[in-house]
Amino acid sequence: MKLFTELFSSLDQSNKTSDKLRALELYFRKTSDKDKLWTLALFTHKKPKRAVTTKELRTWCIEIAQIPEWLFEESYQTVGDLAETIALLLPHPDTKSDFSLAYWIEFLKDLKEQPEDEKKSNLLAAWSTLDKQERFVFNKIITGGFRVGVSQNLITQAIANVFEMEKTEVAHRLMGNWTPENTSFDKLILAKNFADDLSRPYPFYLAYPLEEGLESLGEIEDWQIEWKWDGIRGQIIQRAKEVFIWSRGEELVTEKFPELVEFSSKLPDGTVLDGEIIAFQDGSPLPFSLLQTRIGRKTVSKKLLLDAPVGFICYDVLEFEGRDLRDQSMLERRKILEQIDKGIAATNFQISPFVEVQNWKEAAILQKTSRSMLAEGFMLKKKTSSYEVGRKRGNWWKWKIEPLTIDGVVLYAQKGHGRRANLYSDYTLAVWEDEKLIPFAKAYSGLTDAEMKEVDQYVKKNTLERFGPVRTVKPGLVFEIAFEGIQESPRHKSGIALRFPRIQRWRKDKPIEEANTLNDLKALLSVYGG
Repeated sequence: MKLFTELFSSLDQSNKTSDKLRALELYFRKTSDKDKLWTLALFTHKKPKRAVTTKELRTWCIEIAQIPEWLFEESYQTVGDLAETIALLLPHPDTKSDFSLAYWIEFLKDLKEQPEDEKKSNLLAAWSTLDKQERFVFNKIITGGFRVGVSQNLITQAIANVFEMEKTEVAHRLMGNWTPENTSFDKLILAKNFADDLSRPYPFYLAYPLEEGLESLGEIEDWQIEWKWDGIRGQIIQRAKEVFIWSRGEELVTEKFPELVEFSSKLPDGTVLDGEIIAFQDGSPLPFSLLQTRIGRKTVSKKLLLDAPVGFICYDVLEFEGRDLRDQSMLERRKILEQIDKGIAATNFQISPFVEVQNWKEAAILQKTSRSMLAEGFMLKKKTSSYEVGRKRGNWWKWKIEPLTIDGVVLYAQKGHGRRANLYSDYTLAVWEDEKLIPFAKAYSGLTDAEMKEVDQYVKKNTLERFGPVRTVKPGLVFEIAFEGIQESPRHKSGIALRFPRIQRWRKDKPIEEANTLNDLKALLSVYGG
């Protein structure tokens, strides 16, 4: 646990990729195989199920620290992180322990099934043997709020460097339905027969946002242009007559989309397709809001299948008849994909159509119509490109349409988390309805550090009311809010919900009276809503 805590601290305290990579490499060289495996699990979103509730953690910390509840809450609001707050408030440990990361995770797994009194006693005993930083990391594992500024790409690179492997092979090995309970480090990373797992997907190839001018791409004839569909990126796998459907977030979602399983079972054996799971009917995409009604549902009723039909728009084929095709060119893979398409008679399956234009000027004009196609813009793919791993520059670009915008007035503010824990950095925005301000969105990203400090000072000087961690603010700040989509929502006071709202700029030039109205939002809804 000491080694893992040192690693966590090193990763948390540095912003340099090279420093983080060195820390990871040193850790993977020194720690045990069991701890290596659990570290990979924690950093690739395979955390153990929560053993202790947040309420229990708060209650037991207050009891052992012998402080009133209000003081705990004030401390939490100041620190901004529950795991760190508890670590700081607990008394110094009575003893020391030198147990491994794997030991403590097994300890937490056992804790989950214990009666409350026994669970409490064992957790307090654990706290009493860990120092402040170890407690912090231990609490992080319990709460699941395990963000430490390290990407899976960096983890993959570290493993590849330490064990002298190809990075692409490590990335592939880390994909799939493994857990530390059903494999070992040797079997997962070092064994030669790792591909025996039929369900294992491939790492996704991700496009970079197009930032330079179109002329930098060269001749348009060298590029395959497709619509960027608005759904969930996924892989469909058919191996040995079994079907597995994976989301890009590495969630196995086969049971959530039975209509996709139906046609996928007819795919040639040993086929892996990459595409978009999308609300879809009669050969056409439907609004993303329909797909949202399917996301997160554990069971899918017949009514939901009818109300929110789903299809698969296929971008690429990664494996065919058991052969890995990723090194072949986009053109070669497309020919095989078209061959597969001919054998599938399903109304909810289609391969992504090409956008036919003669030059970049025509492409720019057509790209502006994306919303009418229920698309987010274009994907630009070099026809000669192979299917790579992760986000690479040069061969695949996403060319998204400009976001929708609305000017709103800050109505409420709340402190952030992490490095923003001492700043009012989370805002609720409102638009005008007659003489009233109606909340319509929350946003917390988009301001510079200097702007955030300036807003924080305004909030503190212009607080009208306090509701726990939230402050009502005297109207005076106008922010331009950018968002990707808009839809009706009976759960919101405005009757409208925005997709991915964020602050685009602080409108210091605009008085609050000139902020937008609810009617302006409704006008956007009538044109772009789904």
